[in-house]
Amino acid sequence: MVSTILQRSCNQMSGCHEFPSGVDRERCHYRSTMTTRRVLVTGASGYVGGRVVPALIAQGCEVRCLARTPAKLHAASWADAVEIVQGSVEGDLTAAMDGVHTAIYLVHAIGEGEDWAEREQRQAENFAAAAVAAGVQRLIYLGGLGDGDEELSDHLSSRQRVGEILAASGVPTVELRAGVIIGSGSASFEMLRYLVDLLPVMVTPKWVSTKCQPISIADAVSLVVATVLRDDLEPGIFEVGGADVVTYAEMMATYAKCAGLPKRVLLPVPVLTPRLSSHWIGLVTPVPVPLAKELVQSLVNEVIVKGRDACAELGVTPLHLDQSITRALEVTNSTGAPTTFSDADLVTFQPNELDPAWAGGTVFTDRRTVTSTCAPEVVFAEISSIGGEQGWYGGQFLWEVRGLLDQLFGGPGLRRGRRAVLKIGDALDFWRIEDVQAPTTLRLRAEMRLPGSAWLTWTVAPVGQGSVITQEATYRPRGLLGRAYWFSVLPFHHFIFPTMLQRIVDAAEARGNS
Repeated sequence: MVSTILQRSCNQMSGCHEFPSGVDRERCHYRSTMTTRRVLVTGASGYVGGRVVPALIAQGCEVRCLARTPAKLHAASWADAVEIVQGSVEGDLTAAMDGVHTAIYLVHAIGEGEDWAEREQRQAENFAAAAVAAGVQRLIYLGGLGDGDEELSDHLSSRQRVGEILAASGVPTVELRAGVIIGSGSASFEMLRYLVDLLPVMVTPKWVSTKCQPISIADAVSLVVATVLRDDLEPGIFEVGGADVVTYAEMMATYAKCAGLPKRVLLPVPVLTPRLSSHWIGLVTPVPVPLAKELVQSLVNEVIVKGRDACAELGVTPLHLDQSITRALEVTNSTGAPTTFSDADLVTFQPNELDPAWAGGTVFTDRRTVTSTCAPEVVFAEISSIGGEQGWYGGQFLWEVRGLLDQLFGGPGLRRGRRAVLKIGDALDFWRIEDVQAPTTLRLRAEMRLPGSAWLTWTVAPVGQGSVITQEATYRPRGLLGRAYWFSVLPFHHFIFPTMLQRIVDAAEARGNS
């Protein structure tokens, strides 16, 4: 039985870390059982996938990861223990599917443009066809909970349609339908955390009274891994829920209690629509408006287990809500979330500015160079500390105003912050790390709302005993509005960029002389 396989034995695993040991500190589930089968994981750089992969490794599975941008996985400590194949679920999957026993589908396109639901279906159709052609023996899909007899939100409807497409392929498919996932870094948890932390009094819409059955991230990972290991599990739909059925209002109250906060006051009003709610959430939390909009619309649907219970079937006793929140807070407040919802790109990972295909077109550049008596390693350490609580060295007030404007227009703003150690693919405030090579290069791609595409790059080169540092802001405008935007912010650049670069160098030299 899987209940035997998934014994909770933290002492047998190194430190019971969330990541990368394969055992989630929010819950320790596994002991190693050798399983010789090749498992393909899609979405390995995302929130759930980044935790499923090390858990499968801990069980002895041979893991292959499909990644559009393999460099995003290279910084993971488990990268050397997996095979990484470049590609996407929309492209040619022949190499990725070759010799695969079980394929796990953990990708989604929620909020990526107006046609994201159609795109999700095309991706699923392509993936299913490739699995059939390769002779894959099982598909595992983490979808969305919701009563099919109700009028579901676009998000939940699309999630369930993807499951139908995969099952219709003829490959035995296990669909795990989950609702709210509680864990450090999950979109649902971060939305909950910021709302309750920041707002002692909240004007709330009707959806706060909708019932849901939140599941901890560790339990969700356990169920995915258990499904891989259970050869006798019949294909079909299994519903995923935690130990408690609560309303969103009760979930807020539970969070406040676990976080040691005073009781929050909720003032329900009937006029706060999901669209207005999503803009408010985008302003107050790090969840961007396009994602918040889809999540909020889903909150009008009751998401509780009514069918086949995955936890009961797979021998996993789920945590209670207060336990899930407490453990998520412990991780958030100690080491920080090992994976977050923002690990997956909000939009398709774009080509970088150095790609040959980008030849031609209008490109605006602000390039500045200074020298320092410090070695490149010292200077780069200061550069790579930028963002988050450290701030942006020059014109911090203007950066904060730009972040607020970004949130008002549906962008991520500055609330996403940063990880302690930078790696390719990480979010850094309203940027995405596109390249990091210590001690020479850091390149950020803008994810703020812009009528164009923008990058901010630092390069450090040794000169004698010191360094020469080049800072370059590159902007590729889109249409007339894009050009107007560049010239409207140009006066601020003349203040921000030279100040920022000089203060980075000053801080590095102060560090080097201390």
